[in-house]
Amino acid sequence: MTPESKQTESDPAPTEPTAAAEPKPETKEPAHAKHKTVKVPEQELKELKVKAAQADENWDKFLRAAAELDNYRKRVARDKEELARYTFERVVTALLPVLDNLDRALDHSPAGTPLHDGLLQVQKQFQRALGELGLVEIITKPGDAFDPNLHEAVSHVESADHPESTVIEQLQSGYKLAERLLRPARVAVSKGPAQQNPGGTGVPACESE
Repeated sequence: MTPESKQTESDPAPTEPTAAAEPKPETKEPAHAKHKTVKVPEQELKELKVKAAQADENWDKFLRAAAELDNYRKRVARDKEELARYTFERVVTALLPVLDNLDRALDHSPAGTPLHDGLLQVQKQFQRALGELGLVEIITKPGDAFDPNLHEAVSHVESADHPESTVIEQLQSGYKLAERLLRPARVAVSKGPAQQNPGGTGVPACESE
């Protein structure tokens, strides 16, 4: 027997490599499987329901209180604005007679005199100051239509030159303050032409004896 045959008989036959055993994937339990059902005692469940109802009631009270506070703030701001406007209107209204007297003084002072020029400067300054505060004069010219929203009729006069319900003359200026009528313009209004007698003479007919 040859040495090679001895070595062959003594050495075991090589075996093929076996594949390594693959680890089995871990199976994850569903999330709901981890939650355990806890049974709440009936008395404790009743207390939770009562507390939940109280929480809802408190939240409703909070919302109502917040709404009332917001309304209160708006009402206070509105009242303050109304009070300021009312006070401002009273002050401007109290100054209007002064402006009227300036107009009368100018009408009765000779034009070109130092007195007339001085009164004119004061009037312009006064009108400019009130104009910056929002005061606007209502300008009414003869022949304008009578507007009860802007005018106050203090007399009705027969006129052949002016149609009925038109202004003949403005007797006192009117004013608006911030688009609000502060004082209407006092005017004389036309009643139209005088009524003629059937005879057409315009003279009342005399009764025959």
